[in-house]
Amino acid sequence: MSAAVLVFSILAPLENAVRWVLERFHYDVGVTWAWAIVGTTIVVRILLVPLTVRQIHSMQSLQRHAPEMKEIQRKYKGDRQKMNEEMMKFYKENHINPAASCLPLLAQAPVFISLYLVLKNFSKHVPPGSDLSWLYFVPNITAKVDSHWSGYVLLAVYALSQIFSTYFMSQAMDKTQRRLMMVLPLVFITVIAHFKVGLLIYWVTTNLWTVGQGLVTRRLVPRTAPAASTSTKKSSRTPPSNDGSGGNGAKTVEAPPAPPPKPRPASTQPRRVKRNRGGGRRR
Repeated sequence: MSAAVLVFSILAPLENAVRWVLERFHYDVGVTWAWAIVGTTIVVRILLVPLTVRQIHSMQSLQRHAPEMKEIQRKYKGDRQKMNEEMMKFYKENHINPAASCLPLLAQAPVFISLYLVLKNFSKHVPPGSDLSWLYFVPNITAKVDSHWSGYVLLAVYALSQIFSTYFMSQAMDKTQRRLMMVLPLVFITVIAHFKVGLLIYWVTTNLWTVGQGLVTRRLVPRTAPAASTSTKKSSRTPPSNDGSGGNGAKTVEAPPAPPPKPRPASTQPRRVKRNRGGGRRR
């Protein structure tokens, strides 16, 4: 048995589940097959919310400890094995799971393959005369993307949505990795152009969900500040510690108290004037 046949046989129950959800949206809710794909995508993303929360927490931890990890990479730059050991030790001590940021994407891969299989055999399960259009300009969701001008419009929407979703999902990466992740969708356009339109609808919907999720996360979840580096110098405004060391290990000498104000000379004091009983003045 080949590897492809083995994978398809393993995904057969998931393929049946995806088809069942699509049929429920189409027959029970009464929407078209294209909107049934949109609804199925939303259901999948709702089920992945726990993994998404873990992904957000992992990205925040990576961002908070970024200076310390860069310091480890700089310290063991010449010894890659030692650097990997120290990084794994650092992840374990700070309860960081770098793979958590990839969990939602990995969990969606089987769903994407199952939807591909469903659309591939769609004509065998859809009654003749079914409405396969979408948004009044997509004539057939089972056709290939490059078979109609509407497919190129969807490609443009996919590219923009993928760039924005990658922007929100790569906050913890450095600039080089972020640029690479934002350019990759443009590279894969030539491959995606040979997919079914229904698959492109799935990816556009999940990308738009990711963009909305990123906007909500930015409003509700406070951004975590990077951890302070141990080599940060104290500024002149830093208050001294209780042990009088001033934060740098050296004892500080307290300034003597200011002397009390000197009394004014007698000559400068105003003279008192007394009044006589007769109403005159006496100095």
